[in-house]
Amino acid sequence: MAVLVVRTLAKLDREHVCMIARIFSLMKLSLSSLQVIGLGGVGSHAASMLLRSGVGRLLLVDFDQVSLSSLNRHAVATREDVGTPKAYCLKKHFSLIYPECQIEARVQLYDSSAEDEILSGQPDFVLDCIDNIDTKVSLLAACVRRGLRVLSAMGAGARADPTRIRVADLRESSNDPLSRAVRYRLKKDHGIEGGIPVVFSMEKPKAKLLPFQGSKEEETPSDYQIVPGFRVRIIPVLGTIPAIFGQVMASYVVTQLAQLDFQTEPIVNLDLDHYRILHHRLLEHEELIYGSAEQIY
Repeated sequence: MAVLVVRTLAKLDREHVCMIARIFSLMKLSLSSLQVIGLGGVGSHAASMLLRSGVGRLLLVDFDQVSLSSLNRHAVATREDVGTPKAYCLKKHFSLIYPECQIEARVQLYDSSAEDEILSGQPDFVLDCIDNIDTKVSLLAACVRRGLRVLSAMGAGARADPTRIRVADLRESSNDPLSRAVRYRLKKDHGIEGGIPVVFSMEKPKAKLLPFQGSKEEETPSDYQIVPGFRVRIIPVLGTIPAIFGQVMASYVVTQLAQLDFQTEPIVNLDLDHYRILHHRLLEHEELIYGSAEQIY
């Protein structure tokens, strides 16, 4: 009987400790201040899951509006939201989901001139969901310079395989033109070679920028830009992939804030050509040691 009592008390004690740990993790989330910059397919889903995880404060930043073409990948937007700034759209829907969260929405383009205004609040985490290289590099460099924790989303367009999505250091990302361009610019312009966690896909992009519909747009593409320097054409996007990118970002940030163990999978990126080369080298090595098949048999 005494043994049973001791075991029961030990079990209750473990459950009590686990409950306290969960409470403290939730408290850390409820006291956290996060920023999501770029509120498209990736950013809207990341922000949505951070909200649903119970974060205390969210700053939502994007200069753009909800478009009809973005409804296939946006987390909460409806047809009624088309033409509404993405930041305001998210704030409206989020207030219905979790009104306890303090949400600030800014219709603003992030650039170097906005650094102090946006980043001076010392957020616990910054989620970079920008798809323009100039502003992305500017934000990442500013976060590194200020010692802010940042997680960056790389290219989600023209991919279809959710099993190839990974979290790794920027230096380890592969098969991603955006990662390659960001790496180059960070090193060239800011002397930053790594140390930034990113979400990326190891899948090679299957398509290029969508073409213009008419020749007139080709002649004067600047007339169709919302913001100078931003792309006019878009990369084809399967709505599920940006959503998964955003979910992965939210999971990573939540586990980091709660100080839970998050062990990323080692990056091994060998395509069929690499395996053919390895196989050929193995055959050469075997022949060197044991002789050719004709010599053996």
